[in-house]
Amino acid sequence: MLVELAYQQLLQKLETLYEKREASNIANWVMEHITGLSRMDRIVQKNKHLNDQELQELTSQTDQLLQSVPIQYVLNEAWFAGLRFYVDPAVLIPRPETEELVDWILKDDIEKDFRHFLDIGTGSGCIPISLKLKKQEAYVLSVDKSADALQVAKRNAIQLNATVNFKQLDILDETKWKCLPPFDCIVSNPPYIQDSEQKNMALQVTAHEPSLALFVPDDDPLIFYRKIAMLGKTHLTENGAIYLEINQDFGQEVIALYQQLGYQTQLRKDLMGNDRMVKASKII
Repeated sequence: MLVELAYQQLLQKLETLYEKREASNIANWVMEHITGLSRMDRIVQKNKHLNDQELQELTSQTDQLLQSVPIQYVLNEAWFAGLRFYVDPAVLIPRPETEELVDWILKDDIEKDFRHFLDIGTGSGCIPISLKLKKQEAYVLSVDKSADALQVAKRNAIQLNATVNFKQLDILDETKWKCLPPFDCIVSNPPYIQDSEQKNMALQVTAHEPSLALFVPDDDPLIFYRKIAMLGKTHLTENGAIYLEINQDFGQEVIALYQQLGYQTQLRKDLMGNDRMVKASKII
């Protein structure tokens, strides 16, 4: 089968699930992953045929995509801050807004010179690994409740040559905090989607991404933010700061929570104009 014909057939199938532009992006990603050819290369080599192995891969990946499996899980890769991360259903797929959170930290670091970082909710390791690669001299510890997630993160740290320390720890269990040292920077993209919001979310997310990393109970949606604020009271250095990704519907609530606990706060929108990040610093 000609490569271009394979692309067109895949695109047609994907358009039954995705809007046209997203379907095209996914189809191009699949074809480049299988053939090693970019979209422009495929135009130049329009008479190239897929070999038997490539056809088998295409069939398998198409079947998964038509079952609403996210493309990142199908290909076991996701891009974050210009880096390729291995991902599977044990971890969330990294999002662009989380890159904005990392950028905020790195820009503040020019003045603050953070030396000890704690990342809460490791997932794929995209946050701690990105920070470590930009700040090689820093000590970076990343914790997660999920052993499977930690295995993925460790794999990515090795693959990307980042010396990050990983620890299995449930941050909601305050009895475990005594094993943690002080930190200049605490960062987290914790679970923040209310259980009731699931009904309005895409099947690609609810059926395949880990619920442990996504959802919080409706009756206590700020549970992680409250615990992290309390942790900061005992484990954040004098000039340290906490950086958080948040549910866009709870920006003011997160700000109020941290101010009540004596933090100076800043709420920031993401590139889509949604309340998405909070910085809490200068404990009074």
